[in-house]
Amino acid sequence: MSDTTEITVLLVDDDPLLRAGLSFMLGGAGDLRVVGEAGDGREVPALVERLRPDVVLMDIRMPHVDGLTATERLRALPDAPEVVLLTTFHADEQVLRALRAGAAGFVLKDTPPAEIVAAVRRVAAGDPVLSPAVTRQLIGQVAEDGAHTRRARARERLATLAPREREVALAVGRGASNAEIAAELYLSVATVKAHVSRVLARLGLDNRVQIALLTHDAGHPAAPPPDGPASPGR
Repeated sequence: MSDTTEITVLLVDDDPLLRAGLSFMLGGAGDLRVVGEAGDGREVPALVERLRPDVVLMDIRMPHVDGLTATERLRALPDAPEVVLLTTFHADEQVLRALRAGAAGFVLKDTPPAEIVAAVRRVAAGDPVLSPAVTRQLIGQVAEDGAHTRRARARERLATLAPREREVALAVGRGASNAEIAAELYLSVATVKAHVSRVLARLGLDNRVQIALLTHDAGHPAAPPPDGPASPGR
């Protein structure tokens, strides 16, 4: 983050009224500050370079460069901010594309304001965020699409991990928090965090959502959807 108390946010949506509403809502939270706005994904890289936001809150559907393409371009940059995509529809192949590109998660536009604020805070802290409805449909979509090829490739990637790293990765895939993994494997929370970081580095992944997708691809069951908008923290 930009400092220990303030989370800076870049808003990207082609609807100026929605941007105004989001800006007002986020600005009402004492620890959040909107540092910039854009109406299209093509403006994002330059604004990110200039403003250095902690989080980009971005619409998935925009007329020129959509949120998916903007996410792919943004996450390819060094020191990229976290991205949360706003959507009016539930999970499909576009959700998978964005998560695999490194988006920290999805929030439906009809999510209550307090939960959107909480989602921005969680993402800034390194926690992936998925609305429960997105999680349910995401799991179904993953299960239907190219299962055999994906499973073989995912298992090959998991096999490159050390045994303890693999155990941690599978626990992340089940939705366990660092504290839960530490208790299960008789490790300290700091050691679990170190293992998670090594798993991300070894597999070339950006966040815990991608670890969970990989373990699910490999045939390991995912956790049931959470009751709230966010999955366990990093």
